[in-house]
Amino acid sequence: MSLSSSPSTRPVQPPFHIIVLVGLMGAGKTTLGRLLAQHYGIPFVDTDAEIEKACRQTIPEIFARHGEAHFRAGEHRVIRRLLKGGPCILATGGGAWMHPQTRSLIHKRTDVCTIWLHVPTPVLLRRLLGNRSNRPLLAQGDPEETLHRLASERYPRYAEADIIIDCGDESVEQATRTITETLADTTLPHHVPVALAGHSYDVLIGRHLLNDAGLRIKPHLSNNHAIILTDETVAGLHLETLERSFRQAGIRLHSITVPAGEDSKSLSRFETVMETMLDHGMERGTTVVALGGGVIGDLAGFVAATALRGVPFIQIPTTLLAQVDSSVGGKTGINARAGKNLIGAFWQPRLVLADTAALATLPRRQLVAGYAEIIKSGLIADPDLFAWCEANGQAVLNGNATALGEAIRRACAFKAGVVQDDEREQARSGGRALLNLGHTFAHALEAEFQYDGRLLHGEAVSIGLHMALALSVRMGLAPREDLDRLDAHFHALGMPTRVTDLPHMLSTETLLSHMGRDKKLRDGKITFVLLRRIGMAFTCREVAMTDVHTLLLEEGFAP
Repeated sequence: MSLSSSPSTRPVQPPFHIIVLVGLMGAGKTTLGRLLAQHYGIPFVDTDAEIEKACRQTIPEIFARHGEAHFRAGEHRVIRRLLKGGPCILATGGGAWMHPQTRSLIHKRTDVCTIWLHVPTPVLLRRLLGNRSNRPLLAQGDPEETLHRLASERYPRYAEADIIIDCGDESVEQATRTITETLADTTLPHHVPVALAGHSYDVLIGRHLLNDAGLRIKPHLSNNHAIILTDETVAGLHLETLERSFRQAGIRLHSITVPAGEDSKSLSRFETVMETMLDHGMERGTTVVALGGGVIGDLAGFVAATALRGVPFIQIPTTLLAQVDSSVGGKTGINARAGKNLIGAFWQPRLVLADTAALATLPRRQLVAGYAEIIKSGLIADPDLFAWCEANGQAVLNGNATALGEAIRRACAFKAGVVQDDEREQARSGGRALLNLGHTFAHALEAEFQYDGRLLHGEAVSIGLHMALALSVRMGLAPREDLDRLDAHFHALGMPTRVTDLPHMLSTETLLSHMGRDKKLRDGKITFVLLRRIGMAFTCREVAMTDVHTLLLEEGFAP
C-alpha cells in the first residue's frame, strides 16, 4: 500500500501546522520529508535549499568563504522566517537544532512538532561515504570519527525533540508509515527548563515517554552505564518497558528493586542499595535512574549524591506527586528515627522524564495526593494557577491527558522558578522555604501515622494547606473568603481538609510535640508559611504556639 496521494485519494489532514525534521546528515530528512509532504498534501521545504537560494551560494561555498558561525546565524534567520509561513514539512540541516534560539522558538509553538530521525552510525556511514563532496563537515578527516563527535555533541539536543523515530535499514515507505502513525496518536510534550547557576536540566512532560526513554537518556550518560532503582509495585508496571528502551538504545544496564513504601527510605535500605550498586561495577560516570514515586526518587537521589562522592542522576517519576514536586529541585534524602528526610543532600538530576501515561495505573487517591501539591503552588504565588485548578481540577483527577499535562507543566514551571532563585533554601525569608506551605502541619500528621500508608503525604498536605490558611485567617492576616474558596474547591473534589477526614482522632498535644521536632525549627522557634491571601505566601517565625493550640482545638482535634 503506497502512502502517496492520487486523484482518488485525498491527502490526510496534517496533525500539526509545521512538522520539523531534525537529525544528523544522512538521516533521510529530505527523502522522508518529501514523502510526508506528499502524504499530507502540503509543501516540503529544505532549509539548506532555502539558504542557498537566499545567499546565491552553495552550502560548501558558504562554509569555505564565511565559516560555520556565519552559516548558523543565517540558518536561524531562514528557519525563523519559514516558521511564520504556511503549513509545511520542514527538513533542517544537521546543526540547525543546536541553535538555542531556534529550539526556544519552536518549543513555544504548540502547532509545530519536531521529529528526531535517529539512525545508527554504521547506517549513516554507509549512506554518506559515497558522496562527501556536499558535506562540509565530512570534507576533511576521518568520517567515522567526525560522525561520532557530532553525535556526541548533538544527540543531547536532538533528544529534546517532541518525537523520536528510530530509523535503520527499513524502507523509506516503512519509515514514513511509522512517522504518520506516530503523529496520529501524539500530543506534544511540554519542556520546562530548570536553569541553575552551575547546572541546568530539562523537565520533559508527555505521554508514553517511557517507550523511547533510552534514546532520550543515552545522550546524558557519561559512560553508557545506567543503574535503575525502582520498587516492587512500579517494577511490575513499568520496568520492562524502560529496560527494553534502554536495550534498544544500546545502554548497558542493571536494575535494583526494593520493597514499596516509606520503609525503603531507611539507613539500612540505603546501605543495601549502595553495596549492590557498587557490586554492579558502579563508576564515577555511572548514572543512577530513579523509576518510581517520591520514595524512590529521594532514595536514588541520595545514593547518587553520596556514591563515589557523587554520580549522575536521572528522575523518571511515575506518580503525580513526584512529577509535580519531588522530582524537580534536587532535594534528596532518607528518614531517621527522629523524623522524615532528616538525612539528605541537594543533588540535581540531569534530566526529568514525566510520562503522564504512567499515571493511568494510579488509583484516584494517589492522584488526589499529587493534586494537593499543584494547589499548593497556586496558593503560594500563582493565583492564575489556582483559578485554573478551580476550572480544571475535576478533569485532572479524572485522568484527562490534556489537563494532566497542563497541570504538571504549570506546577513544574512554578517550582523551577522558585528553585532557580533559591536552590539550597538559603533565603532568609521567602524563596524555596515557601514550598513548605502546609508542611509543618502535614509532617506532624504523617509522623503520628508513622508513614505506614494510612495517610499519604499529599493527603496530609491537603489538610495542612487548609490549616495554614485557617491559621492565617485566625491571626487576621488573610480574608475569611479565601479560606472558604479553598475549602469549597477541596470539598468539590472530595479532598481531605479536616480532622474528620483522618483515619482516627489525634491529640493536639501530640501534634504540637511532632511540630517541635520539625527540621525547619530554628533557635527553638517553628517557621510557618502563612498567607495574606491566595497567591501571597510568606514565612513567619513569630507565630504564638497558643494560637496554633487554639486552632487545633477549634478544628476538632482532641485536647
